[in-house]
Amino acid sequence: MADGLDGVIAAETAMSLVDGDAGRLVIRGHDVEEFAESMPFEDVVALLIGDRLDNLPAGPALRRALGRARVDAFERISASPALAALPPMDAMRAALAQLPDGSDGATALLLLATAAVMTAYAARVARGLAPIAPDPDADHAADMLRMVGAPVDADRASALSAYLAVVSDHGLNASTFTARVVASTRAGLTSAITAAAGALKGPLHGGAPGPVIDMLDAIGSPAQAEPWIMAALDRGERLMGFGHRIYRVRDPRADTLKRVIALRLRGGSTQRMALAEAVEAVALATLRERKPNRRLDTNVEFYTALLLEALGFPPAVFTCVFTAGRAAGWIGHALEQQASGRLIRPESRYVGPLPSLAA
Repeated sequence: MADGLDGVIAAETAMSLVDGDAGRLVIRGHDVEEFAESMPFEDVVALLIGDRLDNLPAGPALRRALGRARVDAFERISASPALAALPPMDAMRAALAQLPDGSDGATALLLLATAAVMTAYAARVARGLAPIAPDPDADHAADMLRMVGAPVDADRASALSAYLAVVSDHGLNASTFTARVVASTRAGLTSAITAAAGALKGPLHGGAPGPVIDMLDAIGSPAQAEPWIMAALDRGERLMGFGHRIYRVRDPRADTLKRVIALRLRGGSTQRMALAEAVEAVALATLRERKPNRRLDTNVEFYTALLLEALGFPPAVFTCVFTAGRAAGWIGHALEQQASGRLIRPESRYVGPLPSLAA
């Protein structure tokens, strides 16, 4: 049996292709680089789920419907003050769970809206600030920035939209597989997406971008990169933002997000980027030397951390921002699984003790 189900084909999908050997990610027929360069998040939503929901609006109507859904989501979240006392991903899971459990376009948009609004709500609460209500007439990414209280301009909104698009789907990862398992029971989208958010909360799946910031803060300057990394590896610690379960070469999303930072955020903070590039160079060289039989390259979390920090999101909500993008892929997979009509029911091999036979 494959450990962790490595190499096991558990579904046929038209959602995305992850080619770990070639370092390529294709989402619904588009290379991930194209997503980042030319697709607003609303267009990504239409691409991922539009052909699976007859009642989902199209074009500008989808943008307006998603804006109205954010207003609805904000009212629901504001009516549940207990959410403010929860850690961000616990609040995200609870906010999603309280939604109606349908499988229609309205439910899909409300789930996407709730993920975005809860992210901004949690970011404000974490800083001791009052939440900001959505603007239903704004683009989705621009409104997320506005609700966080971050500066908003075309480049910054485009950078966030690109990030949401880049992380919107990535094969049969743990959270997406969870969504498909739940959807295969014919439970509604809310059940499937809430379960997926629970899987994403685990630090082996969605929790790496925040620790990247902790690592950069601990290193402090390019001159300290080599001694810090050497000491960390001597202690047997993992370097955050390096290595991936699937990719045997560089994660294509890492280079894509690095370009987004350079082109749309004008490199972000020059000092921060210089530190990040120094850390990346030392880490890659050291990992090649220390672990010559393993390819540990830069993954999506490394430049995710830099991009989200530059946009004004606190590290505590990085996984929530990821949720706001990945929810589109979860919904697409859940709908695809529901359409198959097949319950996911793998078998197990028993390795425990057997009852003693009577003499």
